[in-house]
Amino acid sequence: MASSPLTADSLLTVDIGSVETRALLFDIIEGRYRFVATGSASTTLGYPFYDPGEGVSKAINHLTKITGRKFLDKNENLIIPTRLDNSGIDSFTVTMSAGPPLKVIAVGLVQEVSVQSACHLAESIYSRILSILSLDDRRNQETRIDTILKHRPDLIIIAGGIEGGASHSIRKMLEAVELACSLMPRNQRPQIIYAGNKDMQNYVRETLSSYAGLHMAPNIRPSWEIESLGPAQMKMVEVFRRFRTEKNISLRELDNWSKSKMQPTSLAFGRIIKGLSKIYDSSKGVLGVDIGAASSTIVSAFNGKSTIGVYPHFGMDGTIPEVLRQSKGSEIARWTPTDIPVNDILDYIYNKVAYPHNLPVTPEDLAIEQAITRQTLRTLVKRISYSFPSKDSQFRSGIIPWFEPILVAGSVITKTVPDQCMMIILDGLQPTGITTILIDQNNLVSALGSSVEINPTLAVQVLGSNTVLNLGTVVAPIGSARIGTSILQGQISYTDGRESLFDVKFGTIHVIPLSLGEKATLKLQPLHRFDVGMGVGRGGTVQVTGSKLGIVFDARGRPLSFYNEPARWRSQYNQWLRILGNQ
Repeated sequence: MASSPLTADSLLTVDIGSVETRALLFDIIEGRYRFVATGSASTTLGYPFYDPGEGVSKAINHLTKITGRKFLDKNENLIIPTRLDNSGIDSFTVTMSAGPPLKVIAVGLVQEVSVQSACHLAESIYSRILSILSLDDRRNQETRIDTILKHRPDLIIIAGGIEGGASHSIRKMLEAVELACSLMPRNQRPQIIYAGNKDMQNYVRETLSSYAGLHMAPNIRPSWEIESLGPAQMKMVEVFRRFRTEKNISLRELDNWSKSKMQPTSLAFGRIIKGLSKIYDSSKGVLGVDIGAASSTIVSAFNGKSTIGVYPHFGMDGTIPEVLRQSKGSEIARWTPTDIPVNDILDYIYNKVAYPHNLPVTPEDLAIEQAITRQTLRTLVKRISYSFPSKDSQFRSGIIPWFEPILVAGSVITKTVPDQCMMIILDGLQPTGITTILIDQNNLVSALGSSVEINPTLAVQVLGSNTVLNLGTVVAPIGSARIGTSILQGQISYTDGRESLFDVKFGTIHVIPLSLGEKATLKLQPLHRFDVGMGVGRGGTVQVTGSKLGIVFDARGRPLSFYNEPARWRSQYNQWLRILGNQ
């Protein structure tokens, strides 16, 4: 029999990834919420178990061995709330990225407007867009119906029609969806999200509700100029939860433990990035990137408005070949510090497809995997660039906006040594101005994001307790000059009264050590019309905090330019690595 519960303070969150399932414990220690421990196990969603509950139980039991605290009863049920003997937990959340992505067809009126917004909505969750249907694609109704029947989508997203606009064209697209769904067996009919002209909602209900699970959402394109995905994303989460739990008893039980709040890992990650954008400098955005085994997530947030891009085909396991569809092998090869033939890189990629969980075992393997990571980061930034503020035209030339901070997750980056970790980020994201690079070294950010709705204080206090590593402050001037030209001069003043001058030359990486937690003031003066975020040619002062690598000046230019001679580039590249590694 359960004892009387204590005050609800502790949280257990489970994250089911494609490779690993983790159970994370948070509790109050000395009056503040803290991360306590993690238990882990292999994910058992696929062969030979086909039961994710097995991996969850193992991860929680591993956590029990670490902490000595019991979370499951003899029947493997969660003990909730906490008992007087300190067994159990007060609250529980579950996030998930494992499993096949939702198969989606996007339907709209105009490809460059409503269909594009429908695709952005689909990309906010783990999904794969199989086809798009629009009035301007020149397909007849029969072909549209055949397309839907051929792909058997899990979800159809219907957009189109600005508020108060015409409705005849929408009816034509709805007709194709209605006829296709009516021809499908009942157990194969898709879920449908309607996120178009609100004046059509009653007609949509009358037309489609008999043939599919229908979800109504506010118009994601209320006008030609405005895209509003937020409310419709919540409908996407409902579909995701239903898709995951409908045919899996273990996931249904986990969802019940979380009080029907199972959510995609990407959404939880995005919540933290959105929250940070409300706290940090409002003149800048916040960027978050999570490179996973089977998918990658990138989030940009400006003043509390966030955009999430989730790409299941950009993971670091068997989905790596998708990077080749976006890039040439030679573009990956240029990131390697040694001369590795393109064919060797291709062999590594296809071997990774056959054996997705293999780890790099040679220096060449590691160099290839890190080169792929760099190219993946470049691709992700391009995919999310539509969300950058319209006033910011920098990205037209491949230069991203000012971000502060940039938060990076994913073991392919975070588990590398600090200098290589920083180099991957500098090359892949190519940050501009002055920014802080934060590393989610303990894979906590998504878990904290899942707690925001039930206990926002927990997320705030744990994030502020040094569980996220400050890798370094990056100063990356924007401009153009000859190699070796002085482009930035300044002075660093330490709290103990020491002062030091520095001179940064174009084409170099320069590092000033600053120990973790130490405070200092930077006085910066750009030269030759360079910009560090204070205006072209304008200088100023900024307060900085010590970090793992200190202050890193990346004066290689934006976007990065490559020497025509590969040998010269690699020689210079290894020199940059040595500069970072000597700190």
